[in-house]
Amino acid sequence: MDNELLDRCSKLTERILYLKDSLDYDVQKEKLQQINDRMAAPGFWDNAERAQEQVTELSRLKAFLNPLTELITGAEDLEVLLEFAEADDTGESQSEIEQTLSRLSKTLEMVEFQAMLGAPEDRLNAYVTIQAGEGGTDAADFAEMLLRMYMRWSENHDFGMEMLERTDGEEAGIRHATLLVKGDFAFGYLKGESGNHRLVRMSPFNSAGKRQTAFAAVDVTPEIDDNFDIEIDWDKDVKEDTMRAGGAGGQHVNKTESAVRLTHLATGVVVRCQNERSQHQNRAAARKMLTAKLYQMEVEKRESETAARRGEKSKIGFGGETIRNYVLQPEQFVKDTRSELKTSNPLTVLDGDLDEFIQAYLKWALGQESDAK
Repeated sequence: MDNELLDRCSKLTERILYLKDSLDYDVQKEKLQQINDRMAAPGFWDNAERAQEQVTELSRLKAFLNPLTELITGAEDLEVLLEFAEADDTGESQSEIEQTLSRLSKTLEMVEFQAMLGAPEDRLNAYVTIQAGEGGTDAADFAEMLLRMYMRWSENHDFGMEMLERTDGEEAGIRHATLLVKGDFAFGYLKGESGNHRLVRMSPFNSAGKRQTAFAAVDVTPEIDDNFDIEIDWDKDVKEDTMRAGGAGGQHVNKTESAVRLTHLATGVVVRCQNERSQHQNRAAARKMLTAKLYQMEVEKRESETAARRGEKSKIGFGGETIRNYVLQPEQFVKDTRSELKTSNPLTVLDGDLDEFIQAYLKWALGQESDAK
């Protein structure tokens, strides 16, 4: 038996067993059985609304469990095939093992992806808010570099984009901006970008050519719909300010106070919208954005690892936790402090090549969830 083939079989089986444990397969299977038992009991349909909820949950559990069951059964079949292969001199068993490995690998990749993006909000569009932190003009320039990075990434994935607000820096770059990224799983892909980002380079704004460190904060929240219930008293809970919509170079888009800024008094969360022509449209868009941010805060309170991530974002600057470093001089690399992924192509990453970091974060986050159980 080929040692390389044995190693592939062993690694695949390990991944399947890890996934089984991390996704609580046995617990979910028991839930499925309980629903089947309830559906078989007399009077199940007496409460039509409750019954429909159970039917919906049954469908969800089946969709979740079926491919995972296929993997677990496949791993058991693979073990049997390996035993046969030891006594098979024809090579037929090895060929069958290769085919089984190929089939299981494809299914495993699909299940791993679904596991990484399994939250209901993962499928939604994403608000990406970027704010310059410590570092003066370099920080404003870095914030604009990050904005361009996410726009390029979105273009590469055929996602739609809408710039909801943008405030330019005094000399260069931006003070803050909010981009709405539209597409399936936009939030699921981008949620790991939330946190402090750090840039190290020889500053083009420093006549002495000294190395400069700059920070920018990124906050990613889902664009929620009516299926997510968040109660806000817009008269009592929120302060509204209106202003002229500012464009590049300080020029006004119009002479009316169409831009809207909302501040949630209890949490201090601030959102802005200036993209639309009318104040009414900007207010509606800003309210939707604020609702999304408050919903995400509620989600993060219930999830320990995400709550820790929000702690990292609480301070923009030298004292706050940084999720990713972009070093342009004297070395060249990008390193994520969570997944510990490090690449030597910062300019390519800043040009939108983020997929490797997104995948690494999602796998890291899945492992964090498993360790917390």
